[in-house]
Amino acid sequence: QVQLAESGGGLVQAGGSLRLSCAASGRTFSNYNMGWFRQAPGKEREFVSAISWRGGATDYADSVKGRFTISRDNAKNTVTLQMNSLQPEDTAVYYCAADRLPLRPPGSRRADGYGHWGQGTQVTVSS
Repeated sequence: QVQLAESGGGLVQAGGSLRLSCAASGRTFSNYNMGWFRQAPGKEREFVSAISWRGGATDYADSVKGRFTISRDNAKNTVTLQMNSLQPEDTAVYYCAADRLPLRPPGSRRADGYGHWGQGTQVTVSS
């Protein structure tokens, strides 16, 4: 089991930045692809970004490409989402997730491909 805890959410004005962090504990973090998802009120959970277990491959939803950057530090068991140029439509609860199994090829954008989830952190962007 991988335990995940997000932090760094908050309220920011449009155009501002936030940095989300996800701290992992439990099984070998460095063996798991990691992802960020978000869920706005009344909407389904959607893919935001992912990073491979080695950190060499990253993926972004079109809506955040060029504005968000995902990274990981396997020595510190953390994954980070740097969010710049935030817009009101980025308002959501953001969830950190770990792949269902270790050492898998990267690339899943499906929530059901991830078996471990944090509790979420609220990001609110005011216009």
